[in-house]
Amino acid sequence: MASEQMAESRPESQDDSAALPPPRPLDAIDQDILRMLQADGRSSIRSVAERVHVSRANAYSRINRLVEDGVIRGFGARVNHERAGQGTSAYITLKIVQNSWRTVREELRQLPGASHIALVGGDFDVLLLVHVSDNRSLRELVLTRLQAIPQVLSTRTLLVFEEEDLEPRS
Repeated sequence: MASEQMAESRPESQDDSAALPPPRPLDAIDQDILRMLQADGRSSIRSVAERVHVSRANAYSRINRLVEDGVIRGFGARVNHERAGQGTSAYITLKIVQNSWRTVREELRQLPGASHIALVGGDFDVLLLVHVSDNRSLRELVLTRLQAIPQVLSTRTLLVFEEEDLEPRS
């Protein structure tokens, strides 16, 4: 499997980008490899090589370069949250104290069920996606955990009724 044959990727961190080399341009083969691994991160080196018409050694070195360059941040599974016992999902918008993003981000990373955190521009500062077991857990997360963070000025919760992960386009 690709994930077993790749060098271990670094943990995701937005601040790691300063330590990474400048991005190299990606050619059509690199783009094909990315699409294939996004669709199935468990693809073997052999199947990747065959699909993009390069040698296994070339496919292996290209994937390692994509990992080392920070293009591929890791390999994982797409989870059906409802079947995994996380039947309640919500986007939560936060207004935060100016210049407190790094502190707030670290607090948000610790929240149970947090799956995506983004600093955004617009009517609010942060967009947080959470998956929790039920509405009671969501209420606890918002009213007790989030609103206890001193840099959080306000929150707004948007309950997700239905969601779908999009497959990469070929």
